[in-house]
Amino acid sequence: MLSTALRTLCARRASFAGSFVALALGVALLTVMGQALAASVHAPDRSPERFAAAPVVVRAGDTLRVPTPAGPRTARLPHAPPLRPATLGVLATLGRVTPDRSFPVRPAGGPDDLVGHPWSTARFAPYALTAGRAPATPDEVVTAGGWTRPGARLRTAQGTVTVVGTVRALGFERPVFFTDARAAVLAPEVRQAVVEADATAVRAALRGDARVRVLTGAQRRLADAGPDRDAEALTALNALFGTAGGVSAFVSVFVVSSTFAFAVAQRRREFGLLRTAGATPGQLRRSVLAEALLVGALASAAGCVLGAYAAPHLGALVVDGGLAPAWYRVGGAVWPYHLAFWTGLLVALAGAGGAAWRAGRTPAVEALREASVDPARLPRARWVCGTVLLLTAATTLAYALLTDPGELLHRKTWVSRPLLLTGAVAVLSPALVRPLARLLVRLPGVLGSLVRQNVLTGARRTASLAAPVLVTVALAGSLLGATATLGGARAAEVDRQTAADFVVTPADGSAFAPAALARLRRVPGAEVSATATTAVRTLEDGVALVGFPARAAEPGPLERTVRLPVTAGHLADLDDESIVVTREWARHRVGERVRVWRGDGTPRTLRIAAVVATGTGGDGAWVTPANAPGAHVDRVDVRVRAGASAVTVARHLRSVEGARLLTKAQWVRASWPPPNRTTRLGVLLVLGIALLYTGLSVANSALMAASARRTELTTLRLTGLTRAQVLRLTAMESLTVVALGAVLGVLVTLADLSGMTAALHLLGAPAPLTVPWRPLAWTTTACAVLSLTASLATTAWSLRGDKPTGRYISLARAGIRMTPHL
Repeated sequence: MLSTALRTLCARRASFAGSFVALALGVALLTVMGQALAASVHAPDRSPERFAAAPVVVRAGDTLRVPTPAGPRTARLPHAPPLRPATLGVLATLGRVTPDRSFPVRPAGGPDDLVGHPWSTARFAPYALTAGRAPATPDEVVTAGGWTRPGARLRTAQGTVTVVGTVRALGFERPVFFTDARAAVLAPEVRQAVVEADATAVRAALRGDARVRVLTGAQRRLADAGPDRDAEALTALNALFGTAGGVSAFVSVFVVSSTFAFAVAQRRREFGLLRTAGATPGQLRRSVLAEALLVGALASAAGCVLGAYAAPHLGALVVDGGLAPAWYRVGGAVWPYHLAFWTGLLVALAGAGGAAWRAGRTPAVEALREASVDPARLPRARWVCGTVLLLTAATTLAYALLTDPGELLHRKTWVSRPLLLTGAVAVLSPALVRPLARLLVRLPGVLGSLVRQNVLTGARRTASLAAPVLVTVALAGSLLGATATLGGARAAEVDRQTAADFVVTPADGSAFAPAALARLRRVPGAEVSATATTAVRTLEDGVALVGFPARAAEPGPLERTVRLPVTAGHLADLDDESIVVTREWARHRVGERVRVWRGDGTPRTLRIAAVVATGTGGDGAWVTPANAPGAHVDRVDVRVRAGASAVTVARHLRSVEGARLLTKAQWVRASWPPPNRTTRLGVLLVLGIALLYTGLSVANSALMAASARRTELTTLRLTGLTRAQVLRLTAMESLTVVALGAVLGVLVTLADLSGMTAALHLLGAPAPLTVPWRPLAWTTTACAVLSLTASLATTAWSLRGDKPTGRYISLARAGIRMTPHL
């Protein structure tokens, strides 16, 4: 059988090449995703950075621990309390204490990632002066990174400062060093300090104080900015490449299996002749499976080699795009090669095996008849598989809408859900193509009739060619449409809930200074509502510590500057003993009392004053400033009082130093698209990988289909069609198939986005179904160009040197309608 398979493969080079390319690219894609996922499992050990030369660092505890029957639950506190003066006093008796302070610095025209520190902490990195001197007055600073030089004057939210010195950058931050006195004014709270004393003595002095941590050795890295950034990066990378791997696996498995099934289905005439000549069903099946085994092994090995070459380039791409930290490197793991190789081989055997089984069990006469016209009935296995996928998609959607509509708004969900529906439609596509073609394909002339009949009678071939287009358009529409729909819903929600005329935010992106906030409150003719970002946590079912984002605001001004979608209770009832929650809380009845842990870790039992609709999930609770200790005002909503001038109010607001003024329209526009660069780049990465592969599959399928029709094309030439007419027929048929695939893809997109809009409606959020028509048009055009180029090139090559002889019959003149297979 192996020798027979080799001979048949040599005789069908085009089909072999198409199957080989599809499988090799699919295995390469799986290899790359597996390598990327393997590289996101472990992070390198990180050494202390800012405090590499510090003996001991004492840091305020920032972890909440809640005992439960199932064990303690922990969470990071957003507003950990600072070190107490008494604690600093105890440490001062042991040795020199250097308080550390950090705050953002945003100079006009300078980098946007600068961070301020006291100059006394520079020696612990250590930073050494390369030019100039240390700061001596409140308006003097020392910078690093070469972006400025001594003598330069910088205008910042902290005032205008003069650069008097520079230090060599160490790579992990862009520091700006102020005098210790000035830093103490800009950041009064001390959350960590360096103690130049023996670590044992420090621990003994602080024994019993659970609110502090003593860091020495490698633990000093926990005092650096973002000590959990590696763990967070790993979580994000695992989510990104897990999702990308799932989408890639679906696309590659689907395309490879359909390509192999298509390659076997093209040989129905050959199978019919072999059955007539006496070949048994077992011989046919063994022959097809031997070919699939040979092609699968060679293509899978080639795909592993290609994936090993491409994987490091993907790693460099995500690092350059900011999706991964600089230490991220792809490549070196072994298990992705095994997974990709054996998956590719099994998919090849499965794709060819189904068609081989059907070919083997078909009688000889029936096989010869099927070689001319595709059967009208879809195989029972495809009906069962497609129906199961369709019912699974519908059932899971209905269950999510009835139990937890918010789950449909999560990225993993709206990235993975379209795969079920796309797979179901693709499996059932031969049954869908015929009625869709009867409805849509109305082309004039003899060539138009030929195209229509080709599509109707060759439904399987049409479905196989349209399948990559369907997947491409459905993925592009569903993923881009989901982000656009969520972005539009968020912007509409912000517009509906904002009753203020202006929104003022800190220019440096952190929090308002007390002086600036006081000036904003004194603006004449303005109703000011100052709010702060915080968080609260509660125990659900007694064991799950669940966190909710929250905003702290004064009830009176809040009610006049926002329009929250209250479903029960009254916003005016919010006070220091109560809380406003959303419907996603486990307990959300007005009057109920819930135990919460505030942002600084202190517990409180609060009464539910009102319940609001969940919406898009931007806010989870509202409390008063008394229940948000440690939170600083980062947003001020301003409403112009009746009779006051909006122009005058805006002028006064702009005059406040460190404030950034936005009108309501500007604030709404800033809310759409969502300002999450990682999410956008991640979606584009997943979509780009899938579209690149399916785009190549479109061209590959077109090449396979066109190369197998040489006999049919020669027959058309003998009946009187010129070479130009044959090429025109090929182009029209290719574009028709792409159009049918695109229509099915758009239908999948509409069905998928309808589920998301239904979830938004149930959550009380605006539900604008946003279909990305322009990207869909570009995607369809790209598929059309690829398919058209491949089919025309193959057809032109098949017609080279074609000089049919004999008496031509001009069917165009005679007006005779042709069937596609003569």
